[in-house]
Amino acid sequence: MLWTLLRHHLRPYLPHVAAVIVLQLATILATLYLPSLNADIIDNGVATGDTDYIWRVGGLMLIVAMVQVITAIASVWFGARVSMGMGRDIRRSIFTRVGRFSTEEMGRYGAPTLITRATNDVQQVQMLVLMTLNFMVMVPIMSIGGIVMAIREDPGLSWLVWVAVPVLVLIVGLLVTRLMPLFQRMQDNIDSINSVMREQIMGIRVVRAFVRERHETARFESANATLTVTSVRIGRLFVIMGPAITVVLHLATAAVLWFGGHRVDAGLVQVGALTAFMQYLLQILMAVMMGTFMMMMFPRAIISARRIQEVLQTRPTLAEPARPLALDAAGGGAAVEFRGVTFAYPGAAAPVLDGISFTAEPGKTTAIIGSTGAGKTTLVSLIPRLHDATSGQVLLDGVPVTDLARATIAETVGLVPQKPYLFSGTIAHNLRFGDPTADDERLWHALDVAQGTEFVQDRTTDGAESAATGLESTVSQGGTDVSGGQRQRLCIARTLVAAPRVYVFDDSFSALDVTTDALVREGLDHHTHGATTIIVAQRISTITGADQILVLEEGKIVGRGTHEQLLESSQTYREIVDSQTTVGEPA
Repeated sequence: MLWTLLRHHLRPYLPHVAAVIVLQLATILATLYLPSLNADIIDNGVATGDTDYIWRVGGLMLIVAMVQVITAIASVWFGARVSMGMGRDIRRSIFTRVGRFSTEEMGRYGAPTLITRATNDVQQVQMLVLMTLNFMVMVPIMSIGGIVMAIREDPGLSWLVWVAVPVLVLIVGLLVTRLMPLFQRMQDNIDSINSVMREQIMGIRVVRAFVRERHETARFESANATLTVTSVRIGRLFVIMGPAITVVLHLATAAVLWFGGHRVDAGLVQVGALTAFMQYLLQILMAVMMGTFMMMMFPRAIISARRIQEVLQTRPTLAEPARPLALDAAGGGAAVEFRGVTFAYPGAAAPVLDGISFTAEPGKTTAIIGSTGAGKTTLVSLIPRLHDATSGQVLLDGVPVTDLARATIAETVGLVPQKPYLFSGTIAHNLRFGDPTADDERLWHALDVAQGTEFVQDRTTDGAESAATGLESTVSQGGTDVSGGQRQRLCIARTLVAAPRVYVFDDSFSALDVTTDALVREGLDHHTHGATTIIVAQRISTITGADQILVLEEGKIVGRGTHEQLLESSQTYREIVDSQTTVGEPA
């Protein structure tokens, strides 16, 4: 999984990777050359008292050191460019793929884990690439080069290399095998704590209303404690690694001084060569230590890459057609037709919709009413293709929605959802979701129709430098700083700005009082003239003037006709009307 992810996303940065390798090679060669020069100075300069030789070789060491510094800085710069750019590209890929997910995929993953995979998991892979380019490239070169140079200085002490290196690898290898499952558990724990945190933040009003702060605090503390325990276990293993590596390094240094001292005393090796051998041995062990440290990063990065690839390889159920068809560009509404549509959610025991057939004609209003859970929202969500029908067809102007591009559907169908949502930014920014090119005049007109002009004009937001009013006033994420009715009216205005051919209002007037509801519907009658209008409502007064009313019950149409016709023919409709009637008048 990790290799597949890196192979795809590192391809644009191969020239930078090549530059890192070349620069790292130059850095390592300079690093390996310095101990040899140092030994030369000790044996041929210090021992003989040749000052000129010391200055000459010392000047060469200075040049080599400058080359080492410059190439090291350049390699880190290129490595950072590669890792940061790759991380950006992976996050973009995740965002693009998640943006194509249907409600089914979103429900399967959930927002908390998708956020974790797009942030924390990407960061793990990004850090692995950064550390690999900065350190892992030099490990084999430094190890092999160090061994060659150490043997060149004193072959008699080479056995120390073959003892110290395997011991170090064995110690860190044992720690890595213990860390692998803990890293998987840590990522799952991060998902859990994000899920609890997000749920508590979004449901804070409910928590406070039912005085459940202690219960929710206990839930968070439980998730937090689980993550803490896992992190502590990982930390303990890391703590063991430090002293173990230090012991190996010090023992290796002591062994070089002990056995090398005897060899110097016997005249088998010079002091400078022994000093160089010890430096090479330390360089070899440091390279191995960095390599094993990198190996400790691999388990978590592999797990993160697996989680990222799981998202990237998920095929959205609502795939774009290979050869999308086009709709007639003529003005006016587009006919919406359901032909024997049945829909069932994955894993559900029974379908939500069963054999739905009707036609919503341009220039007319089709209303849908029914009890809670009858399938009204599910039905209208099939029109903009938020779901695909399990069987049957949904057609726009005679063309199945499955044969239309998403952009075509978005241009044709405007949906005001049951749960109105506003994005953080200004009111103008939110309204222009419908049409980014819309001028202020169109925005104010849409607000007039939606009965939102007055409260928008009165809105004032204190900025850092000056106060913003009207269209430029800010809205918090989700629209939590406006009332439910205001949020609904802004969402209605946003759809009006888009000027689609089909308007779908999914219980979009529920938070409006009766008077405002009547004014909004009156404005819509003029604004949407000629378009196809579909309204889902609970309130009878909202739909009495509809050209066609569909009565939904347990996923089936049990009545259709005008208000007057249904009063005579549909028992279910009469029961709904009676439940909302006060003093003989509809509510």
